[in-house]
Amino acid sequence: MKVTFTDKAIERLEHEPDGYFKLNYDIEDCGCVVNGVTQLIRGNELGDFNMVLESNFRPVRIQKQYAVFFDESMKIDYLPKYQCFMLKSDNEILNPRMRYISEV
Repeated sequence: MKVTFTDKAIERLEHEPDGYFKLNYDIEDCGCVVNGVTQLIRGNELGDFNMVLESNFRPVRIQKQYAVFFDESMKIDYLPKYQCFMLKSDNEILNPRMRYISEV
C-alpha cells in the first residue's frame, strides 16, 4: 500500500513536529465496522498501528486489521477552504473531509 501527499498537504504538515502519521479507521459509535471514518493522526505513540505504508512525505501507519478498508494506492490532499484533509484513491473518495488530530 502507498500514500501520496499532495503539495498542499505537505505544505500544511511539513512544519509539524516529528512523530508518527497514522490513518485511524475509527469505528466508535458508527454502528458497524464497515461504517468507519478515517482520521489522520500525528502522535508519538505507535500503539497497535503495526503496518507501514510507503509515502512520498513521511511514513504512514495503519492498523493491519483495518487494511481491507483502504485502497492499494491513496492520496492525501489538503483543502484550505475547509481547513481539512481529503483521503481519496483512483476508485473512490474515502473521506472527503478527513479530520486531523495532533496527539503531541
